[in-house]
Amino acid sequence: MNRPRLPFARTAARLAALAAATAGVLLAVTAPAHAAVPSGRYVALGDSYTAGPLIPTQVDLNCLRSNRNYPSLVAASAGSSSFADVSCSGATTDDILYGGSGQLGINLPPQLNAVTSNTALVTVQIGGNDIGFSGIISACAEDSLSSPLGSPCKNRYTAGGTDQLRARIAAAAPKVTTVLRSVRQAAPNARVVVLGYPAIVPDSGYGCWPVVPIAYQDVPYLRGVAKALNTMLSDTAAANGASYADVYTPSIGRDACKSSGTRWVEGLVPQNSAAPFHPNARGEQGMATALLAHLN
Repeated sequence: MNRPRLPFARTAARLAALAAATAGVLLAVTAPAHAAVPSGRYVALGDSYTAGPLIPTQVDLNCLRSNRNYPSLVAASAGSSSFADVSCSGATTDDILYGGSGQLGINLPPQLNAVTSNTALVTVQIGGNDIGFSGIISACAEDSLSSPLGSPCKNRYTAGGTDQLRARIAAAAPKVTTVLRSVRQAAPNARVVVLGYPAIVPDSGYGCWPVVPIAYQDVPYLRGVAKALNTMLSDTAAANGASYADVYTPSIGRDACKSSGTRWVEGLVPQNSAAPFHPNARGEQGMATALLAHLN
């Protein structure tokens, strides 16, 4: 599938413009239990939260993939006999199933092609781009400039009485189901783990506008959307013979509002090497630790 798109690059440009504006303000089948982390072939599928854009060292510029992302850390810890990380920034479920193009416009095969019959472990972290993660963050951040104490983002996405973001999450569920069933067909004996997403905004309260430019009343709304996405991923994993690794809970207290030495996810203007509103190296290590604990 050749789809010319650079969602990450386009969003980065919009966030750069927004940064300039905000700078003024700032001056039901479950997988069987396993006793140990599988040490055979490991394949990592996913989007930018898996790939680790702008975290040194970038080993694939088309996918903005780091060699310090959580799959690399887990593969090293598990002593995987072989390792294929095909995660790519901007990826959707379609990129896993059918292929697409990366940030440089270079065509990519389906991520699923990396899953072979002898694969022992497959991790999947997908769904954020299916619901339009980058566009949501950009729109909500821009809206916050006009009403920092209000709920302009919630008003945008619930206009007309329907929560568009909850509807997008529901629509993404069958796509994630197709991914998991395709993984199972390709690797019948693999342990398949779906990862959720860590916290961007605090798990309580009203955030830290303008450091993270989400309007105060929109923070609880977006927190609920993030939790709904993770719940969908957990439920879909359980219904399709996979397990779910919770990376949200261990990220509580490490959101983008926290200090540069504590946070797992960066804000609009990163203070650690990472893309805006994406995990830094500490976040990738945190997700790796959560995944290893889950696998054990």
